[in-house]
Amino acid sequence: MKFLYLTIACLLLSQLNFGQHTLKLNEKGYFEMPGLNVTVFSDIYPEGHQTGVSIIQHGQRVAANGDVRLEVSPGQWSPIPKALTKSIDAETNTVSQTLIFPDSSRNNKGFNPISYPDLVLRYTVNVTPLEKSSFKVSIDLEEELPEEWVGKVGFNLELFPGHLFGKSFIIDNESGIFPVQANGPIEVDQGHFITQKMASGKHLTIAPEEKLQRIQFQTKGAIELWDGRGNHNNAWFIVREQLKANTTKKALEWIITPAVDQTWKYEPVIHISQVGYHPNQLKKVVIETDLNIEDIAPIRLMKVTANGLVKIKELKAEKWGNFLRYNYFIADFSEFTENGMYILQLDNISSNPFKISPSIYQKDVWQPVIDYFLPVQMCHVRVKDHYKVWHDACHLDDALMAPNNLNHFDGYHQRDESLCEYEAYDQVPGLNEGGWHDAGDFDLRVESQIGTIQLLSLMLLEFDIDYDATLIDVENKLVEIHKADGKNDVVQQIEHGLKSVLGAYRSLGRLYRGIICPTLEQYVMLGDAAASTDNLNWDDTMLESKRDDRLVFTEKNQRREAQVGTGLAITAQALQTINPDLSKECLETALALWNSSGKSKDGSININFATALLGATEDQKYAEAIYSMEENILERIGRNAMYLGRVLPLLKDKEFRDKLEDAIKAEGIKIKEDAKNSPFGVPYQPHIWGHGWTNQRFGVEQYFIHKAWPNVTKPDYFMNALNFNLGVHPGENTASFASGVGSNSVLVGYGLNRADWSYIPGGVVSGTALIRPDLPELKEWPYFWQQTEYVMGGGSTNFMFLVLAVDHYLNQ
Repeated sequence: MKFLYLTIACLLLSQLNFGQHTLKLNEKGYFEMPGLNVTVFSDIYPEGHQTGVSIIQHGQRVAANGDVRLEVSPGQWSPIPKALTKSIDAETNTVSQTLIFPDSSRNNKGFNPISYPDLVLRYTVNVTPLEKSSFKVSIDLEEELPEEWVGKVGFNLELFPGHLFGKSFIIDNESGIFPVQANGPIEVDQGHFITQKMASGKHLTIAPEEKLQRIQFQTKGAIELWDGRGNHNNAWFIVREQLKANTTKKALEWIITPAVDQTWKYEPVIHISQVGYHPNQLKKVVIETDLNIEDIAPIRLMKVTANGLVKIKELKAEKWGNFLRYNYFIADFSEFTENGMYILQLDNISSNPFKISPSIYQKDVWQPVIDYFLPVQMCHVRVKDHYKVWHDACHLDDALMAPNNLNHFDGYHQRDESLCEYEAYDQVPGLNEGGWHDAGDFDLRVESQIGTIQLLSLMLLEFDIDYDATLIDVENKLVEIHKADGKNDVVQQIEHGLKSVLGAYRSLGRLYRGIICPTLEQYVMLGDAAASTDNLNWDDTMLESKRDDRLVFTEKNQRREAQVGTGLAITAQALQTINPDLSKECLETALALWNSSGKSKDGSININFATALLGATEDQKYAEAIYSMEENILERIGRNAMYLGRVLPLLKDKEFRDKLEDAIKAEGIKIKEDAKNSPFGVPYQPHIWGHGWTNQRFGVEQYFIHKAWPNVTKPDYFMNALNFNLGVHPGENTASFASGVGSNSVLVGYGLNRADWSYIPGGVVSGTALIRPDLPELKEWPYFWQQTEYVMGGGSTNFMFLVLAVDHYLNQ
């Protein structure tokens, strides 16, 4: 790695005498010029169209995943290579990445296992800048292609479809339009039905009519243009060429020339909360600009009146500095507290309208979560909203016991030991009611179920929330949105979740790991969940082809038992007077789990569990258990502080409390330093998924920490966390991550209705992802699970809690 950085530094020095308008390697390891970046295996997620050779043209990632593939149109579980070494040749300015098929760490094993064919292929992808905006891509093989793989192995470069719908292409003498949907005719590639190729030739031009979008490809072989969506809804358009036979050097060579406006600059973006602000809240606008912008004009605060916009004041923005690939400026308008609707303007750019009001968080913000998202995700019931049916009663045939040694394609693994009385494919009773579908899938993960239950319970305990806008008819398995039934929706949702978690515990004598469909065909199904199975219980007198029932997986996992036990104990406390019988069962189950997971040698897994039992029982033996884990607690205070803060009055040991406060102070210093690394006032360290879910969980934790230790912490972090998810986040897309919340929000989400380019109100996406090394991206595209997926277990309920927390704090 040190050698790689040294080589980059030497190459940068060697380029000082080059012309200004050619691709040059920068200090971050990718090629750049005004209006164009070319990255070479800077990222790590090919399943998500997020690595390989990638093109960022005028600030937009337009092509990605340029790499050798074994199919014309690969899918999420298709073979992908393992990246080996990356190198830079300072003499030729070439960046090279060596890779190999198969990836032995994923070959029919591990999380999301992949089945590889009998092929060992080691190769190198080389990218070399040429004149102006052109660059060359070439492939070298370690050995010649095996004869049986000639004509099957090719180099694919994927084109993002959302930018191309309705645009044209030209290949030699052929031309066409990029269609909005995949069209026939159909052909077969290695057993897969795919759409016939759109065209082929030696010279391909993408979007020739668009001067900021045009890309040209040249080859001495034959370039093919394909629509990958013919066999995978989430695929892209694909530019492909088969690798040559009987050669190792230059098995493929392309010249790619993206059109570039070398005077182009990134247009400033105004980041504000898409909902608005409480009068007493800090109000800061963050302006994101091109990296070459050193100063900006004053920002105009405009009030929206019945007769139009009225300028209130001009705000001077202070330069914050560089973050990712942009410069940032911040202006504070906290002094403005007058109720009303406002817009911020910079030159000819305007923000969306936002409101200042003491009741800003009391309507149309958290309500969509409980009005829509949670009801829509409910399993085993019919869900309708007046004329619209979201889905029919589903999975009434749940569930069959998963067979031993089954390593499921979505991360479930039934080990070889027998953990309960049921044998493979036995019908397990008590699993065909309750629970919520997780994310854009239809599975029930126990951690997602209990995470949702726990957060709803915390809302009852913290805010005494009582809200009714949904009919939940348990007997008839019917849910009707916007039809009140006189019962608290939050309580009803908790009870629905517990039907699944406790129902499984009653039947299995332990927790389930999860409940999920047996086949990939069912897993990728979109639309009505009721179409996934026939709702008829399978038994061994029936044909195996009729065995479509979901499978239930079990496991030995003390950490997960502690996590579920924590949620059950908190729920027992929340339901104590509302539903005493259910509260009692929650506590009894939590205590049983404590007796098993509590024996773990790793005491850290029981810290949060002990706090929850202390809160539910006020039994000081759990305080003693907490004191006995002092060393673990102080070492990982950031993970436990929220739970400890909830029961701080029940921790009577003053010396221990003093040590906790000192640890909270030290953790606060660390968080303060981390938050300084971005202009958004919160720590920002995304991995694959966008930062929204992590950020709002951080906000919930900070609420409890500040409530418990107000003298040594500030409320800024949990309010900044909410603002981040409501629009104050990096990138050109300023949308609120909560669908249907605010003046601009994500309206194409990765939910059950994603194939319709639609959304579920109150679903909260992870949001803007980081395309390594420095591009924040939130595209309008229904199949980016790492950007726009909805999830249970915290995705929406953390958001709902955080909105209630900020409102409670500002109005208490």
